[in-house]
Amino acid sequence: MRFRSAGEIGVGFHSDVIAPLVGEVGYAAGLLGWGSDVLGYDTERSTDHGWGPRVVVLVDAGEVERVRKAVDDGLPSEYDGHPVRFGWDSQEPVHHVTVATLGDWLRGQLGFDASQGIGIADWLVTPQQQLLGVVAGRVYADDGRLAAVRDALAWYPDQIWRWLLACQWSRIAQEEAFVQRTYEVGDELGSRVVTARLVRDVMRLALLQSRTYAPYTKWLGTAFARLDHADGLDQALADATAAVRFADREQALITAYELVARRHNALGITEEIDPEPRPYFTRPAQVIDAGRFVRACLATVTDDAVARCGLIGSIDQFADNTDVLSNPEAFRKFVAVYR
Repeated sequence: MRFRSAGEIGVGFHSDVIAPLVGEVGYAAGLLGWGSDVLGYDTERSTDHGWGPRVVVLVDAGEVERVRKAVDDGLPSEYDGHPVRFGWDSQEPVHHVTVATLGDWLRGQLGFDASQGIGIADWLVTPQQQLLGVVAGRVYADDGRLAAVRDALAWYPDQIWRWLLACQWSRIAQEEAFVQRTYEVGDELGSRVVTARLVRDVMRLALLQSRTYAPYTKWLGTAFARLDHADGLDQALADATAAVRFADREQALITAYELVARRHNALGITEEIDPEPRPYFTRPAQVIDAGRFVRACLATVTDDAVARCGLIGSIDQFADNTDVLSNPEAFRKFVAVYR
């Protein structure tokens, strides 16, 4: 039997179960928040762990308690052959129908109420995975309240995007010469580790260039693979991580650098930059000299408040601890970094 994603099952779960319980009031509902199913990446394997009918229902403040009670009292024990109350690990089986106001749900997901405006620091401290939890899931009903905030969060403002591109090129600039230098001193493992780090940074750069939020690590490669790679960038990066010989590793990387450099030029957001690789000063390492792209992107950042942030990047560009990136109370502490 064909696997049906949580999003597909949710269509019927909403119309058959949730909508009648909510009643004749304005509301929005969708598969939002955490989980592979929100991203549309769930497979049959996903069903063994924390997977089943769930939905976020957004209503006015005066309707929250009534709808919560109606849901608690009226949910069936199962739907479409799946338990409606389910758990995992230490999570006891409970239903996963969240009823809240839009503002309260956004504060729980993002750490702030994006329906009331989004400041520069809000954009920069909010992990892209958390943004995807708002904008990527399937919507089952909407009286307009959810669409407005999803539109607002769909992608970064132009000035912040340009700054993020500069910061991502900066990450490449910081380490592009280390692949050769570590190998030169006999640190083969170190050379491979640096290569893998640079491959990840190029993947994230390609996602930024495509105006696509990057999901958390488990799904980063999946999101990257779904971009258009007619130029062969995906193969170049695969070759870099698979290379046994240093010469092959370096050649694959500089091929990848040239391809993302050409993609940068195709964006038309800066003057055209020579995409050809070059030596690292007088050393034998071949690099793209990513600093050239950093400077070009920064030259187009005319918003002083954004420019003053330096080159530390957004939270996704300087932190990768899950306990930080998945916890609004933790990542909102970094607002102070940008002030």
